[in-house]
Amino acid sequence: MEKLIIKGRKSLKGEIVIAGAKNAALGILPACILSDEICRIENLPDIIDIKNYISILRCLGAEVTYTSDRCVEIDAQRIGCDDTSAANEEIRNMRASYYLIGALLGKCKYVNIPLPGGCDIGTRPIDQHIKGFRALGAEVSIENGKVKAKAKELKGATIFLDVVSVGATINIMLAAVKAKGITTIENAAKEPHVVDIANFLNLMGAQIKGAGTEVIRINGVETLRKCDYMVIPDQIVAGTYMLASAVTCGDVLVKNIIPKHMESLSAKLLEMGVSITEYDDAIRVVGTKSPKPANIKTAPYPGFPTDLQQPMAVLMCLAKGVSTINENVFESRFKYLDEIRKMGVEISVNGRTSLIIGNGKLSGCPLKATDLRAGAAMVLAGLAADGVTEITDLHHIDRGYEDMEGNLRALGADIKRITIEE
Repeated sequence: MEKLIIKGRKSLKGEIVIAGAKNAALGILPACILSDEICRIENLPDIIDIKNYISILRCLGAEVTYTSDRCVEIDAQRIGCDDTSAANEEIRNMRASYYLIGALLGKCKYVNIPLPGGCDIGTRPIDQHIKGFRALGAEVSIENGKVKAKAKELKGATIFLDVVSVGATINIMLAAVKAKGITTIENAAKEPHVVDIANFLNLMGAQIKGAGTEVIRINGVETLRKCDYMVIPDQIVAGTYMLASAVTCGDVLVKNIIPKHMESLSAKLLEMGVSITEYDDAIRVVGTKSPKPANIKTAPYPGFPTDLQQPMAVLMCLAKGVSTINENVFESRFKYLDEIRKMGVEISVNGRTSLIIGNGKLSGCPLKATDLRAGAAMVLAGLAADGVTEITDLHHIDRGYEDMEGNLRALGADIKRITIEE
């Protein structure tokens, strides 16, 4: 067991280079299952979720070779679909493991794996995934905590998603790329990682058009070839470090990013008085000593990301006045606020709306990370707080942030990770 110890009130200054996007990589890795040749994936983030997914692929029979810290070659030709028991525990512990359903269904026309797990941030059903698989001709059932799907043949279909779902959009794409005929996904998610996964599949020979819009059309192909691909930068990690500069009244250049992906956050930071300067592949963020209150409503891309509302809440705590957060994606994403309250902020929650009455300061105290993005928010709170903040349950943070304490220390933070004595 480990914990972070942070001595706050240090302004961050310098540059940070953002690694590949976790959410894109977690769709690209299972997509390699569909190729009949070796795929080379570059710019992978060095995080627990990626390592776990690679472990799952190996358990299923894929050959995965690291050619560098951020690059792997995957040969999935020998993957078996009949027995996934060797990977069952890791599959249960990962939300993104549900992409194995679409990939294995597309490759083998059969899959039988445990239901996915992930952070406890509210109900995240896979009904839209199942709706899509059934429309393609698969028989799908959930029995004894497992998803079982099989099909003699997958055929293209028109699928209207009842709600905008990133996971369902990607999963249906994975299943449909080798289906016979044309598949149309309507009310599709537009997130950057949806586009990135579609681009990867197209480079392998898939025929996908419209990714990034509400309607995606997929013309099924028989085979997918090898390719080399570089994962896009991580939009959420970039946003976290932009906010880290803002809450510490810092001056940080966030490099290797796509500024357009950050527009909703950049606009809100400008509204709060933070200075934003955009370059071709970087954004400079200069904080202010007196941030203004603001209101945000989370929404699918290009709206404000649900994964950044927790770090944004820290900046709201530092703004004198009333700020509100309307969480429109997950219904239980305010659990972390019970921890933030301990730092001396008045916060109320009513359903999917939280009211933050900022007083311009936070006081350091022991905190417990409740999920991935909440853990990042607590680190930012510790950076901005008076005194010392200690954060435990770091496994949540390590799932999505590569050496977070090392990166922050390089920017001037007083932060260290220590082992907790039993």
